[in-house]
Amino acid sequence: QVQLVESGGGLVQPGGSLRLSCAASGSISTIYRMGWYRQAPGKERELVAVITNGGRTDYADSVKDRFTISRDNAKNTVSLQMNSLKPEDTAVYYCNAYNGWNYDYWGQGTQVTVSS
Repeated sequence: QVQLVESGGGLVQPGGSLRLSCAASGSISTIYRMGWYRQAPGKERELVAVITNGGRTDYADSVKDRFTISRDNAKNTVSLQMNSLKPEDTAVYYCNAYNGWNYDYWGQGTQVTVSS
């Protein structure tokens, strides 16, 4: 079992920045890929950014050049630096861990609101 706990969400002005963090615990050795997804009201959950255990990253087109995902293996954390935030970035952001073949673990979610 993997437990994921997110932090760092909040209210920010358009153009501002936030940094989300996710701490993983439990059967960490089973994780192949970690990342962030988001879900806005009435919308499906979508991939924001992911990073594999080999360090490869992938981003949604809508956040490329604005968001950066990183991980600290020593601390078992993954972070998402979000810059130049836009109102359309408003969503609940979920930390995700994938075992590579059949199961996704999810954090509780943290609200990010971008509004004047």
